[in-house]
Amino acid sequence: MTDLPAAVRWQLWIVAFGFFMQSLDTTIVNTALPSMAASLGESPLHMHSVIVAYVLTVAVMLPASGWLADRVGVRNIFFTAIVLFTIGSLLCAHSSTLNELVLSRVVQGIGGAMMVPVGRLTVMKIVPREQYMAAMTFVTLPGQIGPLLGPALGGLLVEYASWHWIFLINLPVGIIGCIATLWLMPNYTMQTRRFDASGFLLLAFGMAALTIALDGQKGLGISSLTLGLLVAGGVLSMLLYLWHARGNENALFNLNLFKTRTFSLGLFGSFCGRIGSGMLPFMTPVFLQIGLGFSPFHAGLMMVPMVLGSMGMKRIVVQVVNRFGYRNVLVASTLGLALVILLFMATALLGWYYLLPVVLFILGMVNSTRFSSMNTLTLKDLPDDLASGGNSMLSMVMQLSMSIGVTVAGMLLGMYGHHQLTPDSGVVHTVFLYTYLSMAVIIALPALVFARVPRDTTKNVIIARRKRKQS
Repeated sequence: MTDLPAAVRWQLWIVAFGFFMQSLDTTIVNTALPSMAASLGESPLHMHSVIVAYVLTVAVMLPASGWLADRVGVRNIFFTAIVLFTIGSLLCAHSSTLNELVLSRVVQGIGGAMMVPVGRLTVMKIVPREQYMAAMTFVTLPGQIGPLLGPALGGLLVEYASWHWIFLINLPVGIIGCIATLWLMPNYTMQTRRFDASGFLLLAFGMAALTIALDGQKGLGISSLTLGLLVAGGVLSMLLYLWHARGNENALFNLNLFKTRTFSLGLFGSFCGRIGSGMLPFMTPVFLQIGLGFSPFHAGLMMVPMVLGSMGMKRIVVQVVNRFGYRNVLVASTLGLALVILLFMATALLGWYYLLPVVLFILGMVNSTRFSSMNTLTLKDLPDDLASGGNSMLSMVMQLSMSIGVTVAGMLLGMYGHHQLTPDSGVVHTVFLYTYLSMAVIIALPALVFARVPRDTTKNVIIARRKRKQS
């Protein structure tokens, strides 16, 4: 890294900044949801749509971002992504109704969808291939710091200013990022094949329709007829995409990907597994504030041990998988996560608050082990010519399953809470107890998928750290 030209190092800093913005905004909103609900005159049960709108938009737009960067240029698309993200932040801060806030989050999501994939593509173009891993480690580190700061910063801003500031702080950062991008980043382009617009529209409509339908009458108040049309349209759209992609070399995602068994199992397991894990960042701050009466800042601080556990586990997860194998690690971490969720609920309801940071730290470790194992299992056996498409599909499925997870969590709260969820409500602990019990079952179910993973035939390579020179 030190032998890279100064201009390239500055370009890597710009990409790292984009990763930080995107990851910070993904987590900073969670702690502020109860305060947003009070300010907008909404029930906390409806606030999950603020997260779903962002994450679902990212999932829908991801397949187009790489193609746009190749065609229009990485600088132009990265600049556009920061502009859209910043404008979306301004619109969010000025929203006076839930519907306005949701639409503003969609604008933010379009920018966020282009920021991270285009950032990865930029790194690939500006550094030599042998330094790619070191460069990616450098630019993704701020992306790991974002979730660490996000909940606590969000709670601090909500408690001592207002929830609007969690969006307003993006404005000066976005302006600096735009100037730096135009000034320092080269506009690399590549020859691209024709974009599969029909496949993109079919997938986008299918994902959006089925996710919105899942929220159904409880969250959105849509009629039974509209609900039925959304489900039918979503399923039909997905089936039409499969027909469209069959034998089509120019399809958005090549169906030959599914001939690799570990990819098929890993992708399906990732989808099911991340639905359960996607509930946690939404449910935990809401439970701490509404269920236990924590302040926003205190609730945000309680999320820090979970992130620290996740970051710490990434150092040794390769050794763990090499020792026990993908199947055993995935089954054990999936069932373990369900047990830790129940332990968290029991510890909280018994009033043992001093143990909550320890439980959340363990939760972060187990969750991180499962995430890393799912990701590498899904991609490790793909042939080189399908690796890029497989990575894009996995990224899309990760975002989609997270949006479904938040939607399901909101749906469970609505089902058990019957729209009566306030800190003063006598049934609030019962509502959260039933919700967490249901979540534990949903989290445990993917173990059935991971139990079908074949035994490992190869070991993962461990990248040794450089030892310090003895003085």
